[in-house]
Amino acid sequence: MVAGRVMVAGRVSAGVSLLSLVLALGCAPDGGTDSAAEVPGGEEGGPPTPEPQHTLTADQTHNRWSRTIPPILTVESGAVIEAYLEEASDRQLTPESTVEDLATLSFDPIHPLTGPVFVEGAEPGDLLAVTLHEIELGEWGWVANVPGFGFLADRFPDPYLRVFEFEPGDTSVGFAPGIRIPLRPFPGVMGVAPDTDSMLVTIPPRQNGGNMDDRDLVEGTTVYFPVLVEGALFSMGDPHIAQGDGEVGGTAIEGPLRVVYELEVIKGAGPIPSPHYETDEFYAVTGFAPTIDEAARNAVEAMIDYLVRSRDLSRQEAYQLASMAGDLKISEVVDVPNMLVAMRISKDVFGN
Repeated sequence: MVAGRVMVAGRVSAGVSLLSLVLALGCAPDGGTDSAAEVPGGEEGGPPTPEPQHTLTADQTHNRWSRTIPPILTVESGAVIEAYLEEASDRQLTPESTVEDLATLSFDPIHPLTGPVFVEGAEPGDLLAVTLHEIELGEWGWVANVPGFGFLADRFPDPYLRVFEFEPGDTSVGFAPGIRIPLRPFPGVMGVAPDTDSMLVTIPPRQNGGNMDDRDLVEGTTVYFPVLVEGALFSMGDPHIAQGDGEVGGTAIEGPLRVVYELEVIKGAGPIPSPHYETDEFYAVTGFAPTIDEAARNAVEAMIDYLVRSRDLSRQEAYQLASMAGDLKISEVVDVPNMLVAMRISKDVFGN
């Protein structure tokens, strides 16, 4: 089902990606190696893709968050995993679907997540670094207006469905005459298990990550999650092929993906209130809350905390640096009850 491959960001090897956090927090990754440097091949102009050691199929899924969900795979820190992700409706929609099929769409199976993966040595108080080495899109995708769902649900009550087909090598797709949408695939949901026996729905973002729908979590990005239970129990899903910041209509172009990712435990580096992430170009933090105002405040506070720890600044200095050089962005506004805001700072500010 996998077709074209889309490069969406400069690659970051696991060792390079972890460097700023390791230096900032005075800790080190547990186990694993910079396997990207050991495997031949890869994209021209960037480090090679590490060879996957494990493969997870699109039917090895769950669609709730809980520490009680048993892992389907146990790995050491540094493991590289190839995961096939099912589209968000869990096959309720197909390439042959029509707008009439939205009338029977159930939210109960929404977000099949491939996993969980138990990472040996991961304990509460650690961070789990997830490096997205490679992302490949599948042969099709869909976007929809589901009545009652979306940022402007009261103004757009009518159903809408559009199905797209992709060919190998596609980097954009036509939408209307003279309009093409760049393809920038990423997993909309990534996260670790929360410390609860309850079976939490996957719709909102939380401390464990979850449905962040942040379009910058693309190939070449490393995401840092707080480990909340032994083994972390990492999962990903809700694959997106193209999405704008905010995901205002409620969906992106939803479609299957293949993702090669690496898991690395950073001992004693947590907790953090919500995930951080970085690329070669910037470091970013996130904040979630029921309103944009609260989510933005939480993101700014997270950036201040990061700058204090990583750059030996006072809180006042960090606050002013965030004001002068930090960029706030709305990641999503539709995943009730929480919205997600990210704040990034360019690494050029730090001379690296």
